[in-house]
Parts: sequence; structure tokens; C-alpha cells
Amino acid sequence: MSGGRRRRALGARWRRHRPLRTRLAVATAAAVALVALGVCAAAYFVIRYEMYHQLDLNLTQSGTRIVQADRHPATGVLAGECRYLSAPACAQVVPSDAAKDPAAGYLLPVAPPVREVASGQRPPYFSNFTYEGHPARMAVTPLGGGRALQLALRADSVERGVRQAALLLSAAGAAGVLLAAVLGYGVSRTALAPVARLTATAERIAATRDPRHRIEIPSGPPGREDEVTRLAASFNTMLGELEQSVSAQRRLVADASHELRTPLTALRTNAELLARADRLSPAQRDRASGALSRQLREVTGLVNDLIELARDEEPQPLLEVVGPAALVEHAVATAAAHWPATPFPLRVAPDAVRAALPGVPARLTRLLTNLLDNAAKFSPEGAPVETELLRAGSFLELTVRDHGPGIAPEDLPYVFDRFYRAEAARALPGSGLGLAMARQIARAHGAELTAERAAGGGALFRLRVEVTDREPGRD
Repeated sequence: MSGGRRRRALGARWRRHRPLRTRLAVATAAAVALVALGVCAAAYFVIRYEMYHQLDLNLTQSGTRIVQADRHPATGVLAGECRYLSAPACAQVVPSDAAKDPAAGYLLPVAPPVREVASGQRPPYFSNFTYEGHPARMAVTPLGGGRALQLALRADSVERGVRQAALLLSAAGAAGVLLAAVLGYGVSRTALAPVARLTATAERIAATRDPRHRIEIPSGPPGREDEVTRLAASFNTMLGELEQSVSAQRRLVADASHELRTPLTALRTNAELLARADRLSPAQRDRASGALSRQLREVTGLVNDLIELARDEEPQPLLEVVGPAALVEHAVATAAAHWPATPFPLRVAPDAVRAALPGVPARLTRLLTNLLDNAAKFSPEGAPVETELLRAGSFLELTVRDHGPGIAPEDLPYVFDRFYRAEAARALPGSGLGLAMARQIARAHGAELTAERAAGGGALFRLRVEVTDREPGRD
């Protein structure tokens, strides 16, 4: 395994075995520590440069004064404190040709670069050297006539200042690293607190299977939440939806079992009765057989309705462009044939005939049939069920009104609930699923179905859906 692959494997193993809080704390501390160390290192080099630059300026000024005075011999040591290399700077003149060196020799070291400056082959320069065990700084500059001027000063104070700066900056860097670790831990703890609460809530829900738990979100000004707080709020919203779904599912199972108990008991009774058919008269057998067939149809219809309600959306392959006006006319004609004693007047606005929307024709027909059957069931004999289809801009509105007892105010919020039946409807046939199914079909097609009390008595159901115009020449 190559070095890069091994490092990536170790990094992946470290991330896998360390919690997110630790990784975030380490990353934050490392970032702050790098910045602190970088600042300290930059400060050290700036201080060192400035201190040596000041020493170089002193050497340059001393050399300028010597050149301007023009009182220097051809070669040899000039005036200056050369024993201790203290101010004024020790100075000496060096020729480019070593044969011209003075017999007394030099106090400052003469290296080949000094001869090169004297001959003009090298520009002036500064360098560090050690003189009698002490640090020193030397400047070499051309003097003209094949000569170079060397000047030197002790650099003890500069070296001491640089070392002190290094110690202080090292201490500041160590303190910065320690502070970075504390800040990293605090930042990770504060930033990931909602995530920790979210994780604890998710684990609690997984353990108890109870979606009623919520994450505590700190109060703050609206619209200024951070990403983690918004994530917690979204998770709470998802939990609310999950709780509603679980509650609806449990309620559906409980209501379905309650509604199925009576017809199943009757089915069992009639089946047991027919099992002893040899003891019954022909009339009794016919009544029991008819009751059994009727109850089978009711149970079959109830089960089919429950299956329809279990579908949350329409299957995409069955979608097609539907003309609502034609569907309404067909549904009204079917309802009139099923309820011969009830008139079904229909009014369709001319601009509603060209309307179209994507949908499943069979499901939309079921929605309209449920509304019309519900209205006819509550209408007195001979009272009309009025249906009207209007166009308002890009929206199509269908209203179905009966002239029955209407909907009591306390029943209005529950008319679309599964198995809900008002007191006035307990004695009427039906399972209480028709309106619930109608609303579900409406929502699956992007429509809004509402119920209200009609002016003058009766109930009014209003279906509102966005539509487009059908293409010319398309049926």
C-alpha cells in the first residue's frame, strides 16, 4: 500500500471511530492554532529583521562619515573601537590585491568576498560573524581605487533581543494553541448542541417508536436562525407529519375494524343459518340468502373504499388530459339514473367547456359520483340536487347543492373524516368513507374540496381546481 493510500485509510478510520464533536473540535483548534503560530512566526521574523536593520543603518552611517572625511590610508585599520567592536564602529580598508596588504595585518576577518567587493565584482553586503566569542555584524562596501571598507559592531544586544522575542512569541503561540483547543471544544459543543438533541430524539423515537417527541429549539428572533436550528425545526415538522400519519393509520385501522365488525358478524350469522338450510323453510332460505348477498356487497364495497383511501396519489401512467365538463355531465346522468326520484339540474358555463386538466378519469368520476350520491341521500324526495360548473380565470369551480337538513356547525370540521357520520346520518346507508375519498381524490389532483351550509338550507360542496384551455380540435 502506498504512503498516500495508507494516510487516506488512517484518516478514514479516524473519522469513522471519532464522534463529530471531537472532529469539529480538533479541526477548529487546528485552524486557530495554525493562525496563532503563523502570526507568532511572522512577528518573530519582523522583529529580527527590524533589529538587524537598525544595526545595519548604524554601520552604513559610520561608513558614510568615514568616506566623507576622506582621512583613511590606502590599507589597514582605521580609527574606531576595534578591541570590543563597540561604537564607533571598527573600520579597516582592504585592497583587492592581497599583495598590497599591510604588514601589521587586519583585526577583522578578510574573506574572498571582501576582495571581490574591492575589485567591483560584488555589490556591498552585510554578514554575521563571531569575534572573540561574541556575535558581531559586519558591513562591506566599495571605497574606490580597488579598495573595500569593512565596518563591524558587536551584535550582543540584537541577538539577546531576538532570543527574548522568540521566547515571548513561543509562549504566546503555546497559549494560543491552548486557547484554540478550549475554543474548539466550546464551539463544537455549542454548534452541535441541536444536532446532539436531534440525535437523542431520533434514538429515543427508534427505541420507543413514539413520534410525539420533539427537539427543543432555543428561542430567538424569527428569520435569523442558523442552519442547525433550521434543521432541528425541519426535523420537528417531519416528526409532526409522522405523528399525524401514524395517528391517522391507527385511527383508520381502529375505525375499519369497528365498521367491519357488524357486517362480518351478520355475515357469519347468515352463513351459519344457511348451513342449517334443511331446517329452514324456502322463504327463510331466500331471505337469508338475500341478506348474505347484500352484506357481501356492503363488505366488498367497504374494503374497496379502504383500499382506495390507502392510496396517497394517482398513478402516473394513468394520467391523461381530462375535460371536466364532459365528466360532470356523465356523472350527473349516472346519478339521475340511480336516483330517479331526485331531479339533477346542471348548469355549465360556456367558457368552462374548453377547460382541461391532467387526471385519472375514473378517479375524478368517483369523486363526482360520491358528491352527487351524498347530496341525493340527504335531499327530500322530489327536491333537486343542483350542480353548477363555472370558470373564473385559470380556475374551474364546481358546486353541488342539496336541499336537505344541511350540515350542523359542530359537524362541519369533521365531514371529510373517515367513518365520520353525523347524528342525522346514522340511520342512512353508507360507511362514512365517501366524502373522505372525495377529498383525497381532489387533493391528489391539486384541487380543493370544501363544505359549507347553503343559504336557504341544505349543504353546499365546492370543488376548485386550476385548469388550462384544451387544444382546438381535441375532444
